[in-house]
Amino acid sequence: MTSLLTPAPPWRNWGRSFSAQPSFAARPSSADEVAAVIRSARDRSLPVKAVGSGHSFSSIASTTGVHVDLGALSGIVAVDGCLVTLGAGTKLHELPALLDPLGLALTNMGDIDRQSLAGATSTGTHGTGATFGGLATQIVALTLVTADGSISRIDASSPLFHAARLGLGALGIIVDLTIECVPSFSLLALEQPEPLDDVLDNFEARASAVDHFEFYWFPHTTTALTKSNSRLPIDEPPRLQSPLAAWVDDELLANGVFALTCGLGRIAPSTVPAVNRLAEKLVAQREIVDVSHRVFVADRRVRFREMEFAIPRSAVPEALRAIRAAIESNGWRVSFPLEVRVAASDPNWLSPAFERESGYIAVHRYFREDPREYFESVEAIMASFGGRPHWGKMHNLDAAALHEVYPRFDDFLAVRNALDPERVFGNEYLSRVLGD
Repeated sequence: MTSLLTPAPPWRNWGRSFSAQPSFAARPSSADEVAAVIRSARDRSLPVKAVGSGHSFSSIASTTGVHVDLGALSGIVAVDGCLVTLGAGTKLHELPALLDPLGLALTNMGDIDRQSLAGATSTGTHGTGATFGGLATQIVALTLVTADGSISRIDASSPLFHAARLGLGALGIIVDLTIECVPSFSLLALEQPEPLDDVLDNFEARASAVDHFEFYWFPHTTTALTKSNSRLPIDEPPRLQSPLAAWVDDELLANGVFALTCGLGRIAPSTVPAVNRLAEKLVAQREIVDVSHRVFVADRRVRFREMEFAIPRSAVPEALRAIRAAIESNGWRVSFPLEVRVAASDPNWLSPAFERESGYIAVHRYFREDPREYFESVEAIMASFGGRPHWGKMHNLDAAALHEVYPRFDDFLAVRNALDPERVFGNEYLSRVLGD
């Protein structure tokens, strides 16, 4: 089984915020092969990290040991009604082709679908919706290979369940997950520009008025782009933009022109406010009806770096106004919009929405710009509201700070100590956020 280990190429994440040089790579195709890889790595005293699509902006997947690519563990493993077991390496963008023939869908999705299923759930990926939890809340069971090579099936009857569903890769390697899907559905999507202050003044009412609400705000402008999605039966007749209008909105403006303006903003920061105000004027209202995954997901090809925190939902307006004031007082020129979403409270111990109705605020910088000063200031603002970081996004918090905002933090550490006392799955990131 040692032949499963091969020399590893250099690795870097999509956002170009972190890179690593693993000693070995492995691409196992079964739980037994995953166990064999772990044993081989332990024989060499090397740490092991599963790696998905590299779409985390943190260094959670970095290692100098063995990178385990789960791409061969993909596709449908079993179907039992609405319960679908999928290989851990299945990419989110592959799910429609797998689930549509079954008449099923994920109950909620984020707006990026490049991640692997296990990577997305393990880092706390989420969509938006006041009554909907993150992706990990849709898991009803999973198969985990732990540091001693044991293969365990974990479901709601297990005391490990709420630790393993969102485990940061610290407890073992997930090989498959059983997801509770829902019958396929459509979404009525209404996107429109609105005055930012009006949206903030009525934020909690807006967040609960429709199934899925979010908004974007381009710094240096006074307008929010709101997105309100309402669930409809799958047989609702589609209402789509013309091909030309869709291309203008989703390709020309969202990717082509935006890439050029980000590049211009890096070279000439003084142009950013005027460019953002021009973009504000170009945003038009649109209303469509389409299959859920086509509405939830946006094609984002402009590289960026991101930080995101969850705070109490009621605190979102005050927090965003504080960020706006910081941008203005520091004279920063920020070309990327802020994104605001909501999520229901959930029971996963390391979920940013653990036992708290939450609002998420995400900030971004173009990947060729230095985000540190801006991100550190926003992080301080989020900390003042008891902010919890998205584990797949950039942040600077350590175990001591995280202990203060996660009530079950010590319980998670106890599970980690029991399953991986030698830190086979450790790396610098986990040492910082969980301690040694």
